[in-house]
Amino acid sequence: MSFIFFGTSDFALPILEELKKQGWLPKLIITTPDSMGGRGLKPKPSPVKIWAEKNNIPVLQPENLKSPDFTQKLLNTECSTAVVASYGKIIPKEILDIFPKGILNVHPSLLPKWRGADPIRSAMLAGDEKTGATIMLIDEKMDHGPILAQREFEFQISNFKFLKLYGSLAELGGKLLVETIPRWLTGKIESKEQDHSKATYTKKITKEDGHIDWAETAEIIERKIRALNPWPGTYAFWNERRIKILEAQPKWSKSDLDQKRTKPGFVRRENSELGITCGEGAILVKKLQMEGKKNQSATEFLNGYPDIIGAILN
Repeated sequence: MSFIFFGTSDFALPILEELKKQGWLPKLIITTPDSMGGRGLKPKPSPVKIWAEKNNIPVLQPENLKSPDFTQKLLNTECSTAVVASYGKIIPKEILDIFPKGILNVHPSLLPKWRGADPIRSAMLAGDEKTGATIMLIDEKMDHGPILAQREFEFQISNFKFLKLYGSLAELGGKLLVETIPRWLTGKIESKEQDHSKATYTKKITKEDGHIDWAETAEIIERKIRALNPWPGTYAFWNERRIKILEAQPKWSKSDLDQKRTKPGFVRRENSELGITCGEGAILVKKLQMEGKKNQSATEFLNGYPDIIGAILN
C-alpha cells in the first residue's frame, strides 16, 4: 500500500507503529518545521520526524502547504491516499485534490462531538464519561468530513489522567485505522456524513487555564487537575509563590471540610493530606510542587511548609 503520512506530535507515534506492524510504511512523511527550543535555541525536530529518520523514511517540512513546489512533490509520489494524525495544520484544498481516495484523519473523539485541536482535554473538562476514536475523510472544514469508522473507548474516562487517556486513544485510533484503510481502499465501506447539528467544538487551552479558581466546585477543579497536567499545569499562589497541584480527589464530607465555615482556597490538614475548600465541596491534595522545587507528596510538603495550614490559596 502506497500512502503519505502527515503528523507532528507523539500522539501519531502509536499510529505509525500500528501501520508498521502491518508492513505499511509511508512513502513520504510530512511534519511541521523544527521548533526552536532548549538552551541555545537549537532546532528541535518533531517526534514524527525523529521516528521517520529512525525508519529511513523521507521527510518534508513545508512552511507553506500551498506552494507549487510542495504540491508537485506530493504528486510525484503517485499515492492514492494519505493519513493525518495530529499534524497541527489545516490541509488546504490544493492538497486534498491530489489524492483520489482522499485523506484519512485519526481524530480522538466520537465526532461530531469535540471537533478541534484539543478533544481529549475538552472531554475530560466537560466531565464526559465516554470518548473514542474516529477515522474520517478530511474536507475543507475542521473535522467536518464524512466518517469511515468509529469506536468507543472501552472504559469510563472519569478517573483517567490526561497522559494515560492520550496514549490509550492513540493506540485505539491506530488499531481502528489499520482495520479501516484496506476496507476503504477496496470499496467495502461507505462514508457517512456527520450529523452537523450535534457538533461541539474544543476551545484553545492556555497557560492561564491552569490557574485554579477555588470558587468552582470540587468536581470541576478535580477534572482540571486530571486534564491539565502535565500541560499547562494546574496551580495556585501562596505568599506570591506558585504551587502546582498535581494530583487530588474531590471530598464531599461537610463534617470534615465544610465550605460554609471557610472561604474557598482555605487549607487545612486532613490526616497526611491537604484539604482545600472549594466553592462546593473540597479537594484532598495528594501530590504538589512548590515553585522551583521537586514534586512532593502532601505529607512531604507539610513537613517542609507547615505554615500553609490555615492559609488561603489564590
